[in-house]
Amino acid sequence: MKLLKWICMVALAFVVISSNQLVYASTNSNDEESINEKFGLPIVVYGAALSDSQKAEVRDLLGVKDTSKVTEITVTGQDLVYYIDGDKNSNMYSSAKITRKEKGEGLVINQVTPENITEVTSEMYANALLTAGIEDAVVDVASPVKVSGHSALVGMYKAYDEGEGTELNQERTEVANEELTLATDLAKKEGLDEDKVSELLTEIKKEIAEQKPATKEELEQLIDEKLQTLNVQLSEEDRQLLIDLFEKMRNLNINFENVQSQLEDLSKDIQNRIENAISENKGFLDTIANFFKSFIDSLKSLFS
Repeated sequence: MKLLKWICMVALAFVVISSNQLVYASTNSNDEESINEKFGLPIVVYGAALSDSQKAEVRDLLGVKDTSKVTEITVTGQDLVYYIDGDKNSNMYSSAKITRKEKGEGLVINQVTPENITEVTSEMYANALLTAGIEDAVVDVASPVKVSGHSALVGMYKAYDEGEGTELNQERTEVANEELTLATDLAKKEGLDEDKVSELLTEIKKEIAEQKPATKEELEQLIDEKLQTLNVQLSEEDRQLLIDLFEKMRNLNINFENVQSQLEDLSKDIQNRIENAISENKGFLDTIANFFKSFIDSLKSLFS
């Protein structure tokens, strides 16, 4: 009995000590992200059309607790013209926070308000940024109102150009913009959606990295094979736009081999979402079918 009492006292003491240690650890922890002095402060780019209250909302959405710990800039209509040949009078709301990472850490896109970014998906942002040469960063995107999401992309480009030693190649950003424009246009076509378009672009880049087509003819054959494999039907006009886009990338010597692992991850994410969507739709249809079956069975029982 004394031995049992002694064991209980020792166990209780251990719990108390452990608890004190946990409290000590939590009271001394700091959940504020450490600044990587190699790359400087994260850059937050706000859409120029944001009101003061909307800007404060976006700060909160992007996790900006202390403005002295980030560099804040604004993306304007002039930037829209410069980077993606847009309308300088456009209202720009979507915003982004860009935190550069070490080489090899990869590109992470976090859509904080996906319900308010209506055209540009995370995969579309990722594909465009990889084409533009942005390979290692965490990018958070947010908007207080429903918008297409283009000003956030412009903000990402501007953030890199304003950072020290990170200027982007303008030809690559122009091609990246063409890619995003084509992606959003194709996603509006009948029989296609954002995930299918992103899957197509990602898979073509993966094949380019593996096969390294040396001529336009080889590239064209690669694209046709991928269209057939993914069962994507395009008009001849859209097919030619796709070929012309990747031919520009080939002429710029964009080396997708450098980001092949990221393309693999991106492809898996897209395929998982497509499979989940199919599964959800099947479940919904099964529910409807079961409802009508039960309804008919009930009717039969009334007249039997």
